[in-house]
Amino acid sequence: MKWVTRERPKTDRIACPWLIRRFIDPDAQILYVPADQVLAVAEREGAHSFDASGAEFTHRGDRCTFEVFIDHYGLADDPALMRLAAVVHAADIRADLSSHPIGFGLYAIGVGGLEAESDDQRLLERGSFVYDALYAWCTRPDSHSWPRP
Repeated sequence: MKWVTRERPKTDRIACPWLIRRFIDPDAQILYVPADQVLAVAEREGAHSFDASGAEFTHRGDRCTFEVFIDHYGLADDPALMRLAAVVHAADIRADLSSHPIGFGLYAIGVGGLEAESDDQRLLERGSFVYDALYAWCTRPDSHSWPRP
């Protein structure tokens, strides 16, 4: 299946493709397009749209797109995924940046990734390791009780 979102991804637009490929659609093809073309490309390609104005999957209420996907696909029974969702939420929702101690670090990686990599597909490939590593950390029993600064 094809999935389409806005170009120049950071945070939600890297986290969501990682989630899609890992838990929803392992063969997903991710398309990054200009923001004003997301819905038209999705319709033309028969793709799901996400994290864009008017998209099938996007922010709802106080939830980021990553959290919307978790709810929609019934993935909330995975405690590690829910821990990761709290980090993604903090990094993606500016008003909630301080809601998780790792939020600012993930935000910084997302913003820095845009500076470090000009190709969106390569950025997704490189960024996916970050989410693999964070998810692996979130599976540890001590991931929710680590010392705070």
